[in-house]
Parts: sequence; C-alpha cells; structure tokens
Amino acid sequence: MIRFVLFLVFVWVGLTGEVSLGNLAFSVALAVFVLFLARPLGPRPVFAHVRPLKALRFLLYVTSEIVVANFRVAAAVLGPRSLLRPAIVAIPLELTRDDEIALLATIINLTPGTLSLDVSPDRKVLYVHSMFTKSPESLRDSIKNGFERGIREALG
Repeated sequence: MIRFVLFLVFVWVGLTGEVSLGNLAFSVALAVFVLFLARPLGPRPVFAHVRPLKALRFLLYVTSEIVVANFRVAAAVLGPRSLLRPAIVAIPLELTRDDEIALLATIINLTPGTLSLDVSPDRKVLYVHSMFTKSPESLRDSIKNGFERGIREALG
C-alpha cells in the first residue's frame, strides 16, 4: 500500500508542480483516500501486481500516442477528406482479466480517432473502430504490440 501511496503522491506533485509541505500532506491524504475507495471488493485485488517503472513507461507511451493522434485527427478535420479510411477491426485479445480488457478499451477510447465498440462474449476479441485504417493487420499490430503489450508488462 505504501508503494501505491508514494506513486500517487509522485503523480500529484508532478501534476500540480508544487513541492511544499502542505501539498505533500494533502497528496498523502488524497492518495490514502483514493486507495481506500479503490480497495478490492473481491478475492483478488485489481491491478495487484503493478510494476511501477514499466507502468510509468507505458503511461508515457500512451500519452505520446494520444498527442500524435490529436494532431492526426486535427489534420484530417482541417485537411482533405482523403486521409480518412474508417474501418471496424476485430482485435484478438491475449488479455484475459476483465480489468485488463477494460483498461485496454479505455485507452483506445482516449486515443483520438479510435473507439472500442464491443468485446465478444467469450472475451477473446475486441472490436475497434478507427478513422485511419491503412490495413486491418496494421491496426491489430499497433494495438497488440503497443497498448496490449504495455498493459501485460505493466500489470504482469
């Protein structure tokens, strides 16, 4: 639990940009409160095996992908419509836990130009809509080797 509190304090101080005794005390209290609200309700804690350094690297990767996607969508909106190649693609999943699949779907939804549509009843396929689909294989490869692999590494 202390590891999570320290991680959340680090994130809070990074976001606020203020290193003061008051801000540190507030961030510790906030982190403990957030972790209390997010305590496991079932037999297995959600995201129990987070690898902090890999999670941070994955967070930076996701952030960079979101920034690049924002510019790509802006260029498509302001530029010629020929850049758009919408498609719905089935992405086979290696992730098996509901929390991991939900995290993947959320990250895809946060990335401009992509949208998670549905998960198959057996939780082995995620259906994704993309505005810029060069080919279904390239989208699958991008999601599997980017987001899905990052989640597997960070949450081990």
